[in-house]
Amino acid sequence: MRILLVEDDADLAQFIRKGLKEERYAVDVASNGEQGFELGIANPYDLIILDIMLPVLDGLSLCRRLRSTGVTAPVLLLTARDTVQDKVSGLDLGADDYLTKPFAFAELLARARALLRRGGPQLQARLTAADLELDPATHRVCRGGNEIALTNKEYALLEFLLRNKNRVLTRTAIIEHVWDISYDPMTNIVDAHIRSLRAKMDRDFSPALITTVRGAGYMLEDEEAGR
Repeated sequence: MRILLVEDDADLAQFIRKGLKEERYAVDVASNGEQGFELGIANPYDLIILDIMLPVLDGLSLCRRLRSTGVTAPVLLLTARDTVQDKVSGLDLGADDYLTKPFAFAELLARARALLRRGGPQLQARLTAADLELDPATHRVCRGGNEIALTNKEYALLEFLLRNKNRVLTRTAIIEHVWDISYDPMTNIVDAHIRSLRAKMDRDFSPALITTVRGAGYMLEDEEAGR
């Protein structure tokens, strides 16, 4: 899953980004509200975390602009101001939750997970295809009862494929959800990770689940689900 973090405090942004990446999220960081708006309307984020006190465009105005352009991703506000009016203003402008600074990263992570779960029951349930199983709660992946060790990006890629099984995903769509903006969409990063995933979860098992759709992209096929 991909998260947009809009925070002008460089140290805090780096701290949050590092923690979220360790939890296997792709994270884009903007240092002011205008940059956050440009990223927010250009990419399909699963969650947006933004500070209220931002340069160029403040967080409340950014939230309002994002909602006015049709961005529906849940928004978590970070604020150093804990007055009731500040919180009410943020929620009225389209934010889904708020967190008062200073905060423990564990609380931010818990609130982020709660907002992501609002996307539907499928975000909480175990993901399966044939004898493959991925548990989002524990990040455990098994096939045929055998646990498979994956890197963070391999896990994120497999999770995205499973959440969209039996659908063709373009390389661009995969890049947009699994990698952050530092990656060039013209590289072969997706193909390399698909090869690595196949070596770990398809080579020694049957049937092979990841299919290349020539000229289009990749698909994780689940014949049982398609019946």
